[in-house]
Amino acid sequence: MRYLIITLFIFSIGLSVSAQQLPTATYVSKVWVSDQGNGTYKNPIINADYSDPDAIRVGDDFYMIASSFDAIPGLPILQSKDLVNWKIIGHALKRQPPLYHFEKTQHGNGVWAPSIRYRNGEFYIYYPDPDFGIYLTKAKTITGDWSAPELVVSGKGLIDPCPFWDDDNKAYLAYAYAGSRAGIKSVLAVMPLNSEGTKATGIGTIVYDGHELDPTIEGPKFYKRNGYYYLFAPAGGVSTGWQLVLRSKNIYGPYERKVVMEQGKSNVNGPHQGAWVNTQTGEDWFLHFQDKDAYGRVVHLQPMKWINNWPVIGIDKDNDGKGEPISVFKKPNVVRIYAIGTPIETDEFNAQKLGLQWQWQANPQATWLFTDAVNGKLKLYTAKIPDEAKNLWDVPNLLMQKFPAEEFMVTTKVNFKPNLKLENEKTGLVIMGRSYANISIKSKKDGLYLVFGICQNADKGKAENEKEILKLKSGMVYLRVNVSSGAKCQFSYSEDGVTYINVGDEFQATAGQWIGAKVGLFAIRDTQINDSGVAEYDWFRIEK
Repeated sequence: MRYLIITLFIFSIGLSVSAQQLPTATYVSKVWVSDQGNGTYKNPIINADYSDPDAIRVGDDFYMIASSFDAIPGLPILQSKDLVNWKIIGHALKRQPPLYHFEKTQHGNGVWAPSIRYRNGEFYIYYPDPDFGIYLTKAKTITGDWSAPELVVSGKGLIDPCPFWDDDNKAYLAYAYAGSRAGIKSVLAVMPLNSEGTKATGIGTIVYDGHELDPTIEGPKFYKRNGYYYLFAPAGGVSTGWQLVLRSKNIYGPYERKVVMEQGKSNVNGPHQGAWVNTQTGEDWFLHFQDKDAYGRVVHLQPMKWINNWPVIGIDKDNDGKGEPISVFKKPNVVRIYAIGTPIETDEFNAQKLGLQWQWQANPQATWLFTDAVNGKLKLYTAKIPDEAKNLWDVPNLLMQKFPAEEFMVTTKVNFKPNLKLENEKTGLVIMGRSYANISIKSKKDGLYLVFGICQNADKGKAENEKEILKLKSGMVYLRVNVSSGAKCQFSYSEDGVTYINVGDEFQATAGQWIGAKVGLFAIRDTQINDSGVAEYDWFRIEK
């Protein structure tokens, strides 16, 4: 009875404060939190590589998606109540079609800039594959089963689609062209769709030529307001460009242009490509990315207002209609105050499924891992590297996640149990990009050895330079990497979990193909027999 009374008392307290503060979120990063806890936030709101973001609001929930290229699961879906505190809630793409094509690494290919919309009780995600065409996947609920991707229109070089349903229920698709496949870029086009939005019903029409004023214009987002059709589009290049808005009274133009946000005197390079959203209270906001090289394209949130039917994004210090990005600002007014939360990073491997932060370098095989929730371990089985692989760049079974901040430390505990019939099985911790480094355990005839490997210009097929550090007493080792400002990485190891010994010189992390560097785990072998060794990872922790 005493327990019941206490419980009811606590519950009543919870009810009394619920209008002001929800229960604490399940995960708060130790290395980057945007919410300042005082009614303000700092940019970036997500200090990780969620590139080409698009977002919508449905009721009291905001949903954001991002490009994922060849990483699987793909099309990450994030959710927020206040546009500042985000969590990853799923992926729309469990395997990427064509399945045979994406069984191999396809760096820079696959899912380019997507868009998300909600219509007639369904979520629609359109995404481009520059080699195959524009796909559509749908779901009744955001965390439910997404339909198998369906080609809306096939063709090479069609990218960055965004659908729009007009007041008469006619549907259209805005998109751009990838010069590498289409032989032309810096133009935007619109094509008609059937009313369901599932198929193109005609060819596209170019509605804006950006060659003179807005080179590399791409990534259009389609809206309508006060009788104007709007195309929000980035121009000028990923790391150097500006946010452009086009408007017209006719869906096929002609369109007027206006630069509505640029770097100005801020330290945010290339502020562009994203989504306009509004709150329940009528505020307007813009989500976009900033390219930070090895750290990828991180997500910023800017205030937005309308003047003479043109948006102004950020703060217009010169009153010229062009905003500049803000670094700290008042949080959006969404009526309530929500708990601080961030996308998950650390994984204790206590769940039946992998954490949503993890992605493979290709469509996964069932034999790559086992989530041993009973014992709280992730088991990675060594898989034979492809015959054509020159280094880890070409290996599909790398399990990785995004850099979560400019400075952070990763530590993992592993017990490697190699197959005694094999040599050269290997497992460890890797920082991956066009150049990469790893600290790992390697099996030899006379036992297990700690090795440190660096591969410069891995994307150009260069061989990994591997250095033997010491013979290990057992397969139980703690592996660590410290990432400091400028993406400089210092690897170390410990055999007791207390004293860590540095290995090698600092490694300079590099970006991948259209993505930032990643950190993760791998388990490989160079020969094939009827069984494999296993690497049991106890946990993977990201801290300061």
